[in-house]
Amino acid sequence: MKLAVVTDSTAYLPDRIKEHDDLFVIPIPVILDGKIYNEGIDIEADEYYDLLNSSSEFPTTSQPALGEVIELYESLAAKGYDTILSIHLSAGISGFVTNLSSVKDSVKGIDIYPYDSKITSMPMGNMVETALNLSENGESIQNIINKLDIMRDNTYVYLVVDDLNNLVRGGRLTNGVALIGGLLKIKPILTFEDGKIVLFEKIRSIKKAFTRAEKIIGQRASEINHPVKLYVIHANNLAVAEEEKQKLQEQYPNAEIEIGHFGPVIGTHLGEKAIGLAISAY
Repeated sequence: MKLAVVTDSTAYLPDRIKEHDDLFVIPIPVILDGKIYNEGIDIEADEYYDLLNSSSEFPTTSQPALGEVIELYESLAAKGYDTILSIHLSAGISGFVTNLSSVKDSVKGIDIYPYDSKITSMPMGNMVETALNLSENGESIQNIINKLDIMRDNTYVYLVVDDLNNLVRGGRLTNGVALIGGLLKIKPILTFEDGKIVLFEKIRSIKKAFTRAEKIIGQRASEINHPVKLYVIHANNLAVAEEEKQKLQEQYPNAEIEIGHFGPVIGTHLGEKAIGLAISAY
């Protein structure tokens, strides 16, 4: 089997795999003040938030054109790949991975497996890295997918956001939750449930929200019967991310913890200053 691993630009990919010969990344467009930016090509996370703060309109995101994706798949077949594993952000955030299932049989001479990570960012990047490593070790596509299923079933993310308005305006959270947050001045903890962003708990302050999220991560670690990694993910909020990493390391001294950031697409929905604490099997 000659496997190509395809993902989208919402995956946070560590430097150690960014240049992997068998890795291919589809950029997801962000539309800001009428201009289209392709995440990871035309715009990076550090410059995006400056543009976001000076924008006169609320930004939106779009799915990549299926025609361009088919062209990529066809080019991979022409390069000699016989299998594509296409790992993408949750169908609860975007319909992109669902739409891939409708075109996967249109490319001849190659087997295409669209895979809904039911997550995004660092945990999804972890899945991409695992798939590449297992392929290098000669694992079959079914064994690789089985491993990704285990990781997906044992991934938990808890989000502390500064402002719920972005999630509401982007249609990724119900207005009712935002109304509660605005009236009571709470700082809710959000999570992913079956790939969708939902309210997990209502907390009265940012400090208490982080303390609670740190505790939940520890509880999840004790429930997962696999080795785990912890992630701290930020939206232009590195100083707080580093503080959270230090607090997690003190509470869980044996844990492997990495810091990463939300790119423009996810940052559009979560808003600036959001922090995610995540745990994932690997």
